[in-house]
Amino acid sequence: MVYFRTMNEGAEGTRINKYFTQVGYCSRRAADKLIDDGAVKINGVVPAQGTKVMPGDVVTVNGIEVKKNEDTPSTYIALNKPVGIVCTTDTKREKDNIIDFINYPSRIFPVGRLDKMSEGLIILTDDGSIVNHILRERNGHEKEYIVTVNRPIDDEFIKTMATGVSILDTFTRPCKVTRMTSTQFKIVLVQGLNRQIRRMCEALGHRVIRLKRIRIMSLELDIAPGKWRPLTEKEVRKLRGE
Repeated sequence: MVYFRTMNEGAEGTRINKYFTQVGYCSRRAADKLIDDGAVKINGVVPAQGTKVMPGDVVTVNGIEVKKNEDTPSTYIALNKPVGIVCTTDTKREKDNIIDFINYPSRIFPVGRLDKMSEGLIILTDDGSIVNHILRERNGHEKEYIVTVNRPIDDEFIKTMATGVSILDTFTRPCKVTRMTSTQFKIVLVQGLNRQIRRMCEALGHRVIRLKRIRIMSLELDIAPGKWRPLTEKEVRKLRGE
């Protein structure tokens, strides 16, 4: 395998994985995998991770050029993801992938993740700029969940979940937690650690048996399980903070 041009922090251009999100081809994670698999070429040569795409470069995946069609408006979709669907664009290795499930006629990718056993609201798009805006942790964007655990929760559980739990060698950020029933609560997060809610509950001796996301920023879940709808222009503007 031949490589050319490694990352140059002082040079103009766009990192190759970011380029894929900007043109609406896939997420950065999916782009990294394509690069590792040798499917990506820049000007006919396989790049290394971190290579920058310069003005005039031709980027291809499996021989097909990847570029933004400026005449095509961006797509924004809200899906109520059911349990069992995996938030991946890898349609070859994961049969229960979200792309085949939604079966949209043009290329889109999920904004963030919900793990396979979780359900609820997720956004799919071909607009890489809004992906970065929504997921950037320093923006402090809220995501709200309803969580059901396997045994009763008490005041101490609610207080500890809200103030911070030690997981993944760090303490979670303070968050809003409201008890709904003896085994169910709402939680609003502004960060997105891997399997964060499940790990927080496990650290406090509880096991999550149902996890449903009901809100991302200003966008609330309002569709039936397994169904999707396009976002309105007003909703997209709110997600952008406009």
